[in-house]
Amino acid sequence: MKIDEPGRDKISVNVDNVFPAHTSLLMNCGNFSSFHDNFEAIANSVGENQTRVRKNHFLVSDTNSVGEAVGFPARPASSPTMTSPTGTDCLCSLQSPFSLLAMNLDYDVVIIGGAFSGAATALMLKRKRPEARVLIIEKTAEFDRKVGESTTEVSSCYMTRILGLTHYLGHHQLAKQGLRLWFSNRPDQRFDDCVEVGTRYQSRLPGFQVDRAKLDSHMLDLAVQAGCELWRPAKVTNLELNDGNGQRVSAAVNGGECAACARWIVDATGRTTMLARKLGYLRPNTEHPINAVWARFSGVKEWDSYDWRERFPDYANRCRTAREWATNHLFGRGWWVWIIPLQGGDVSAGIVYDSRIFKLPEGPSLGQRLHTHILGNPVGREIFGVARVIEGDVHALSMLPYHSEKVCGDGWAAVGDATGFIDPLYSPGLDFCSYTSYYVADLLARSLAGEDVTDQLRYYNEQYSITYRYWFESLYKDKYYYMGDAELMSAALLLDVSGYYLGLVRGVYRDPECGFLNLPFTGLGGRFARNAMTFYSRRLVALANRRWATGYYGKRNAGWRELYDGFVPDIRIHKQIRRGLLRWWKCELINLALMLRGGAAVPAKQASATVPTEAW
Repeated sequence: MKIDEPGRDKISVNVDNVFPAHTSLLMNCGNFSSFHDNFEAIANSVGENQTRVRKNHFLVSDTNSVGEAVGFPARPASSPTMTSPTGTDCLCSLQSPFSLLAMNLDYDVVIIGGAFSGAATALMLKRKRPEARVLIIEKTAEFDRKVGESTTEVSSCYMTRILGLTHYLGHHQLAKQGLRLWFSNRPDQRFDDCVEVGTRYQSRLPGFQVDRAKLDSHMLDLAVQAGCELWRPAKVTNLELNDGNGQRVSAAVNGGECAACARWIVDATGRTTMLARKLGYLRPNTEHPINAVWARFSGVKEWDSYDWRERFPDYANRCRTAREWATNHLFGRGWWVWIIPLQGGDVSAGIVYDSRIFKLPEGPSLGQRLHTHILGNPVGREIFGVARVIEGDVHALSMLPYHSEKVCGDGWAAVGDATGFIDPLYSPGLDFCSYTSYYVADLLARSLAGEDVTDQLRYYNEQYSITYRYWFESLYKDKYYYMGDAELMSAALLLDVSGYYLGLVRGVYRDPECGFLNLPFTGLGGRFARNAMTFYSRRLVALANRRWATGYYGKRNAGWRELYDGFVPDIRIHKQIRRGLLRWWKCELINLALMLRGGAAVPAKQASATVPTEAW
C-alpha cells in the first residue's frame, strides 16, 4: 500500500558520514547481493575510523559530538546523522557510489508520529514491556506550536499520575486556573459591564497551559531515553499491512530508503490520519461544520494588572484567583475565541466558528482578520488593543471534526488525533490522546506477552465509535446556536463540567490505571449520562432559537457575574449541578413568557438560512 502523505514535503538531507562497520549491518541490507562485490573497497575507505553499529538500532539525531570525538569532520547543523539510542554515531566517511544502505530492521512496534500521543504510547509500552523493540518515525526535524495548549483535569491526571510529568510541568509550563467565559451584547459596551462566568477561587485539581512544541519534544526525549529507536526527520513512503503476519514500513531517511518490519504499526500522525485515509475509514463530521483560525500574539495586556485594578475595582475585587492563568473565552452567536497564556509571555488566541451561522470579517490576511474580530469585542478590545500578531505564526483549519470508523485491526492501531477530533471547546483533544495512547499501549504490551488481544481490539473499535458519537451529541451538537447567550451558556457550562467531573474525572483520579483503560460513555452509566446531557442541550438549542426569533437573544449579556467556588469530583459537586439546573429552569420560564407573547422558535436547521450573521 503506497503512502503519499498530504502536506509532507520531500526530505532531502546531505549525509557526509556513512559507513558499514559491522557485518550484521550488511546482512540487513536489502541490496546485499549487489553490494557484496564492493564490500572490500568500502571497508578500505573507512580506514581506521570505525564505530560499532548495533544491529537493527538506528535513529536520526542532531548531534555532532560523537562524530567529532572519533575524528570525523563535523557536518552542518542542519544535516542529521543516524545514531544509536545510546548516542553512538553510526555514520562515518564513505567514498562509495552507495550513499545509504537500504536496511531491513525488525521491531515489535513501529509508531508513526513522535508527538504527544505517539511518544506517550511508546513510553507506556516500554514501561510495561522494557524488552519491547520500539521504533518511532517522526517526519519533522523540530516540533512546531499547535493547538491543544490547554489541559483538562483528565489529561492532567494522565500527565501527572501516569506519565509522571509533574516536575516537568511545574518547572517548564504554566499552571491553569480553570475556564472563564465572557459575554457582551454591543460593541461599545464597557469592559466591566460585560458578563463574566468562572471560578472565584483556585482550581481544586491540577491543569496546565502548555507550549505544545516543548511538551512534544520532552515526551519524545523520554521515549528515546526509555530505549525507543527514532528516525527523524523521516517521511513514510510505503506501508504494507499483513494482519498478524508482520507489517512493513519504508521511509525516506537521509536521502535513502529505510525499511522496517514489525508485528504492530501504530498511527500517531494526528490530523494526517495516515491509516484511516489509506484504509478508507476516515469520515468527516458534516453535522458540525466548524472552522478555526489562530495565532500567537505579543503585547497582550495583563488580566490582573495594577492599572486594571485602578480602572475596574469591582472587577478586581470580586475574584480571588488569577484570571491571567485561566483559559479565557469570548463568546458570540456561532463563534468563540480562546485566549491562552504561554510560558515566556506570548498568548495563543484563536476563533472557532460554525460556518452555518458566522463568517470571519474580511481583511488582507488571516492574522489581521482574526485580530479585527477580537478588537470588535469589548473584552477583546481591552486585552488586545496594543497586541501584535507574531509573524509566521498564523494558522487555519476548515472542517475540524472527523473520525475513523475503525481504529484498530490485527497488527495496527491508531491513537490521539489519528482516531478523530470533535471540537476544541472544553479542550477534549488531549483527553482523547490520553485514553487512546494508554489503552493501545496496554493492548500492545498484552500482545507482546503472548496474550490473545481479540477482545481488546473489538472493544477499542466498538467503544471508540460510541465514545465519539456520544461525546459529540451530548456536548457539541448545535451548541454554537446558543453559546452567544450568557444565561444559556452559563447553564450549559455548569451542567457540562459537572457531568464531566462525575463521569470521567472521578474515575481516573480514583484509579488512574483502571480509569484510562475504560473509554468514556462505557456501559449503562455512559448511556444514561449521554441521554441526560443530550436532553438539556437540545432544550437549550430550542430556547436559543426562540430568543433569536423574538429579539431576546443576548439581551441579558450585561451587568452580572457568575462566580462559583469550583468543581470537585465528589458529593460537593451537587452545588454546581443545582446552580446549573436553576439557571436552565429560569431560562425555561422566560421561554414560556416569550411563547405567550406569540414568538415562534426558529428550527436550528433553518436558522443558518434565515438569520443574518451576528458578531456579538
